[in-house]
Amino acid sequence: MNNYLALRVARVIEETADARSLVFDVPEHLGERFRYQPGQFLTLRVPFEDGWLPRCYSLSSTPLLDEPLRVTVKRVQEGRASNWLCGELQAGQTLEVLPPAGVFVPRSLDGDLLLFGGGSGVTPVLSILRSALLAGTGRILLIYANRDETSVIFKDELKALASVHPQRLQIVHWLDSVQGIPSVGQLAELARPFIDAQAFICGPGPFMDAAVNALKGLGMPDRRVHVERFVSLPGEGELPLTVSSEAAVAAQLAVRLDGADHHLACDSGETVLAAMERAGLNPPSACRVGGCASCMCTLESGDVELLHNDALDAGDLAEGWILACQAVPTSAQLRIRFPD
Repeated sequence: MNNYLALRVARVIEETADARSLVFDVPEHLGERFRYQPGQFLTLRVPFEDGWLPRCYSLSSTPLLDEPLRVTVKRVQEGRASNWLCGELQAGQTLEVLPPAGVFVPRSLDGDLLLFGGGSGVTPVLSILRSALLAGTGRILLIYANRDETSVIFKDELKALASVHPQRLQIVHWLDSVQGIPSVGQLAELARPFIDAQAFICGPGPFMDAAVNALKGLGMPDRRVHVERFVSLPGEGELPLTVSSEAAVAAQLAVRLDGADHHLACDSGETVLAAMERAGLNPPSACRVGGCASCMCTLESGDVELLHNDALDAGDLAEGWILACQAVPTSAQLRIRFPD
């Protein structure tokens, strides 16, 4: 089961030689379903051979302006979805899309922001940056790492923003071709003036790890460090969900979904998502392997074990977020709430 909705691709924008932005036309009757927060993503259902590939792409648009939804895709070598999206998809075609999801979202747009973007990881960072310039008052430092100058996505847009907001926005471009791969020490020195800010990090794994370690070395509390990690999801039907947990128990489950309360049974070893679907509910979901966060919900009471998790970081887990597709009850009573 899924909640995919058909959206028309209004424009395909060439950002760099290997990156495209997809601009969606959201019909008026779906406007509320596609309301989003800065830093969230869309899950696209991409056709491939005789099947489908779910893929998560961050929104580079801002919800604070009257502008269409825009996601940005970078071509990955041998990437099954990215090559089709960057090479085959044309304006006027229709894609199946899940409503926005994700917790890589500032609690407030006020206050200083320290942003790390590596390659196409700048996409959600740009949405946060633009929104903070519109609605916030703090200073913003963007540390943006790329392979070389030709790889810089949104180069002109960022240049224009820095020109309009010289007192608030500082952008540091790091080019591997010129400076080498940034080290933990180098990132720490760039970040040091913003040690009291909220930090948001997205990009290739080694870059994100270096940024996290740099901030830890500076003493930034974990609660102020937010990391967005995406994994390449399996195609639909490629990886069956396996459930096994020694601590699993049968549970009574109370669910708040779409403004309504539901009460149902969850079998021992059964995931929360599977129990809800068995009961006839239709909660949001996509990858079913703990990689996309489309099924994220808040655990209000009770205990669960996550069988697998590539989507939520330590801060998200501390706030009570879980993944319904991976959550197996380990207490007899459970209460969860999906975002409104």
